[in-house]
Amino acid sequence: MSTLNVNNIAPESGTTITIGGSGDTVTLSQASVDTIIPQSGSTITIGGSGDTVNLGSGASSSGFGVAVAGIVGVSTFTSSGTWTKATRETALGVTIKRVIVEVQGGGGGGCTAANSAPGSSGAAGGYSMKVIDTTSISSASVTVGVGGSQGSTAGAGGTSSWSDGTNTLTCTGGAGGYRNGSRARTNGGTASGGDLNYNGAHGGGYFAAGGCSKFGSGGAAGASGSTGVGAFGAGGQGSNATTGDSGGPGGKGIVIVWEIAG
Repeated sequence: MSTLNVNNIAPESGTTITIGGSGDTVTLSQASVDTIIPQSGSTITIGGSGDTVNLGSGASSSGFGVAVAGIVGVSTFTSSGTWTKATRETALGVTIKRVIVEVQGGGGGGCTAANSAPGSSGAAGGYSMKVIDTTSISSASVTVGVGGSQGSTAGAGGTSSWSDGTNTLTCTGGAGGYRNGSRARTNGGTASGGDLNYNGAHGGGYFAAGGCSKFGSGGAAGASGSTGVGAFGAGGQGSNATTGDSGGPGGKGIVIVWEIAG
């Protein structure tokens, strides 16, 4: 059938319209149909089990089931856990072909001043990103690093990671600040395993802002205590001995999984 011009297709009786039988191939290279409506009910069938129905190159697929492609979902981990492909496919109603994984290590905490000795700020954790084919992957173990604690002995940020048996992305946390009379900086975390791998930004000297991460700024210079916490993976601010303020905690890590169909 090369050309079909129809104003209306409706069953003479019943509720089902069938074009073609089992095993048939129905091809319309040029068709003009204003409306296809069952006389009663809500089911229209074009072709049967095993049939192939082809739409011409100029035809519109509006109203038909169309394959979904592109980013269809995102899983965000702010604490450690497991990413399971089958669970996400059921939730989204698609087949996940690839994922884009972002891993951010925790930020280091800022040091608290004492005895006229200022504290330096914490550094940011490392950041890694990778596009992963999930054809042979069923699940992945996700670890999210903690933010480093502030205090007279500031803590380093924790390591964040993704491991699926084939790919491993690892991002260490930024170093915590320390108390001294210099402006020496603290070192950012490292990153490995991704298509993109960035070491975390350094923390500054005393009374400085924390190192920035991919997700935002570190604790602001001049802030004090918990008000100086940075964004995910960023460092906590340092402290000023003159005012006796405390360093800020580092921002905790994060792992983000962008799910792609098609």
